[in-house]
Amino acid sequence: MRNTLTLAFVPLFLLLVNAQGQQSKMAISLLRLDSTDGLELVNAKAELVTYRGQRAVRLVPLPGHENGDDGMVAILTGSDFKDGTIEVEVAGTPRPGAPSDARGFIGVMFHVQEHGERAENFYLRPTNGRADDQLRRNHSAQYESAPDFPWFRLRKESPGQYESYVDLDAGAWTKMKIVVSGHGARLYVNGADQPCLIVNDLKLGETRGQIALWAHVTTDGYFSNLTVK
Repeated sequence: MRNTLTLAFVPLFLLLVNAQGQQSKMAISLLRLDSTDGLELVNAKAELVTYRGQRAVRLVPLPGHENGDDGMVAILTGSDFKDGTIEVEVAGTPRPGAPSDARGFIGVMFHVQEHGERAENFYLRPTNGRADDQLRRNHSAQYESAPDFPWFRLRKESPGQYESYVDLDAGAWTKMKIVVSGHGARLYVNGADQPCLIVNDLKLGETRGQIALWAHVTTDGYFSNLTVK
């Protein structure tokens, strides 16, 4: 049996299953979604809400940081991930009063280390997906790697290589699938057969770490139905 880790947001709890080896024991832990147990929060608060008919975790910026330039991070403390597939539904849109350059940035971090100081990140810019400006559309999906390769460095040094266009409807539930293998990862959106973004040189290399929900502080961001295999 291949290594499998499953995390699923369901109405009453988050179920974590980790099965290793052909005849190994299966470890199960539960995270009730009426609390934030099992989430290590960085620059954020977490709320349990219903959004567009789905039970979800909402990330909220800390008071006084609503218009800053930080990422809100919710690390799944029970996760341990190297290679595999991460699937999640996200919904992001700029918060009321957010700066004009806010895009609703939302995504998933993996190989998270040192409380979020080191991580790989795939995220979306939902308001870019249907913009009338083609250049904005080309910046709809993004890869970055903390701490040494933020998006702006990658865009400057390798224009167009670590971001791409994908059709997005801001505020709508959007399916993300990230497939990680060795030094590479691929991002699929809304059930597409082909990836919208391919990264063959993950900047942290071939490593492992935790998984985290991620959104910018200017984003009204929601997460649901997370599965990791």
